Amino acid sequence: MITIMGATGHTGRAIAEILLGHGEKVRVLSRAEKHLEPLVQRGAEPAVGDASDQAYLINAFRGADAVYLLIPPNMTAFDFRAYQDEIGESTVAALTESGARDVVFLSSIGAHLPEGTGPIVGLHRQEERLRKVTGLNVLALRPGFFFENHFATLGLISAQGINGGAIAGDLAFPQIATRDIAAVAAEALRRRDFNGFTVRELMGPRDLTMREATTILGQRIGKPELPYVQFPYPDFAQSLQQMGVSASLAQDYSEMARGFNEGRVRPTQPRAEQTTTPTRLEDFVEELVTAYRAM
Repeated sequence: MITIMGATGHTGRAIAEILLGHGEKVRVLSRAEKHLEPLVQRGAEPAVGDASDQAYLINAFRGADAVYLLIPPNMTAFDFRAYQDEIGESTVAALTESGARDVVFLSSIGAHLPEGTGPIVGLHRQEERLRKVTGLNVLALRPGFFFENHFATLGLISAQGINGGAIAGDLAFPQIATRDIAAVAAEALRRRDFNGFTVRELMGPRDLTMREATTILGQRIGKPELPYVQFPYPDFAQSLQQMGVSASLAQDYSEMARGFNEGRVRPTQPRAEQTTTPTRLEDFVEELVTAYRAM
């Protein structure tokens, strides 16, 4: 049995689908039962509850040969760092109580640092908790910037004819499709050939700048001259709040962008076969185009 947290999210759902395709027994976790139905129809065992509920997690992890662990997003958390700590402490306590011994944890590049990286700080703290659990084997996956994050600016492109964010336009950094993260995670959950605490960074096929990503998208939606505009950090945080993101998380995202720009959020491992994944933004961009045209 393999337990998957966040089974309705980008990585969790894809991991569950891959494992079910290989005939693995899968237990899928979510707060919303209806969203699990497609996986349940394929044979997954549902476990519905809140990740802050330690008793729920103990039952969900118990009997599992391996667990896919993450801190589910909460865009409206009043204090996002406190939320991350609450979920982190709950999951680690549940792992200890349940007896689960093999874990793949979704972390991020930049998680080697204890401060100055926005929401990635919470992932650093969770890595430190997991390191301290005796007898636990952990593979911490540290991917780069998700291609899926580009969905968030489609409304800006549609309304104002620009793409933008707080990350510098000419800064090249790893960007990756979440399906590639899922493929690596699923293989690790099946093989369980990691011991102790292991870190693997995932960087996509190549580093990209925001201007390059904007050009790729702009060409496909019929706006080949689409500009990328770097916003000041306070303006960026304010725009996120207008989109419904809590003030706490908006400030965290602003700090993360600064962390990219100032070189803190960066890989610590060399680009190599193990850290490079196949999907190019040129391959992924049709998903962005479809969403843009549906707006």
